[in-house]
Amino acid sequence: MQPAPRLDPDRTRKTVGTVLYILGMLGGGALLIGLFVVMPLFDRDPAAEFAAMGMGAVLAMPALLAYIWIPRVVDRYDPEPWWLLLGAMAWGGIAACGFAAVINTAAGELGEAVFGPGAGHVVAACISAPIVEEGFKGLGVFGIFYFMRREFDGVVDGVMYATFTALGFSAIEDIIYYGRAAGTELGGGTGALGVTFFLRGILSPWGHPLYTSMTGIGFGIARETDKPYLRWLAPMGGYALAVAMHSTWNTAGTISGALFLVMLPLWLLVVVGFGVLVYWLVGRKGKIIRAFLQDEVLMGFLTVWELNLVTSPAARMRANALYGGHEGKEFVDAAARLALSKWHSARATRGRLKTVSADMVVPLRQELAVRRGNIAARLGRPIEQPQPFNPGGGPPQWMRPAPAWVTRRPSW
Repeated sequence: MQPAPRLDPDRTRKTVGTVLYILGMLGGGALLIGLFVVMPLFDRDPAAEFAAMGMGAVLAMPALLAYIWIPRVVDRYDPEPWWLLLGAMAWGGIAACGFAAVINTAAGELGEAVFGPGAGHVVAACISAPIVEEGFKGLGVFGIFYFMRREFDGVVDGVMYATFTALGFSAIEDIIYYGRAAGTELGGGTGALGVTFFLRGILSPWGHPLYTSMTGIGFGIARETDKPYLRWLAPMGGYALAVAMHSTWNTAGTISGALFLVMLPLWLLVVVGFGVLVYWLVGRKGKIIRAFLQDEVLMGFLTVWELNLVTSPAARMRANALYGGHEGKEFVDAAARLALSKWHSARATRGRLKTVSADMVVPLRQELAVRRGNIAARLGRPIEQPQPFNPGGGPPQWMRPAPAWVTRRPSW
């Protein structure tokens, strides 16, 4: 039995967002093709240009396929849908990269004309690139935040969408840089490709995800807060921090190699610190889900075992193995979505704001019941059914007070 389709009050908003997304992708894709497919045709040796780009792709794409699994594994509670993450990555690689490449190129030429030889690279790398690249990558995160708000729950989601957008951007940018370095070696130079790969693929593969995650955190705070002013200030502050970090890194590498070496250990510390922050945020998300599902046990919509399943770190893997396979994973996703919908509704009530999340609570409870029946059918046996709280029978085990020997102070 299939559960009833969930209500979708955002259908018009999603349609508008989809149209804008397609237009942005077409525009960015056309610019990328013009710069890196059409223009090389007019060079003296187009075949060498395309061969160098091919070498760049061979180096960049395997790293991308490896890196995209890291944030996916980290986001173990209510992971974002693959189709939306891949859409974010495509936006970063095609739309954001296409528009940024043209604007940065124009900024470099303008800087060269105004400030003299050599200044164009500084203007493009230290000023234009941070502002423009973080702006277009952040636009992709904003698109999900505004047009797909049912899939954007808070800070963790902001970091995930920002990371995938930035990974797509970084992959295409790596192809371009590796291609240029490979072209230098094909022209008789030595060592350029190895150095470029070491700097971009080994030392700083998480540069773009780190910068853009600041914007993602800003939008995540805006999604979580019940303070209207923070809904505007947090995304702008996150974007400003992303630009500042990006510019600092680019400036250090552009002005002096010695300064770059000084910045490198500091940058690595920042990356480690950010990883710890993300780990804490993911754990916080799991605690929120558990807190807003506990009353579902009391009301008779979940069993204690299901609560522990949904809030375990490997919930979807356990459900796939022990609770009906695909139906079990869908059950876990629906329960997590129910908890987060109640969380959004509670915050909206405190802030006297409107939210579509309240309309999803009842349909999600109904979906849990349908999924549970499907799981029983797949397992071929009856499974425990939730029961409302019975005061005569005492509270569930997880709500009972700790034994006296746990809370009693030691005599010594």
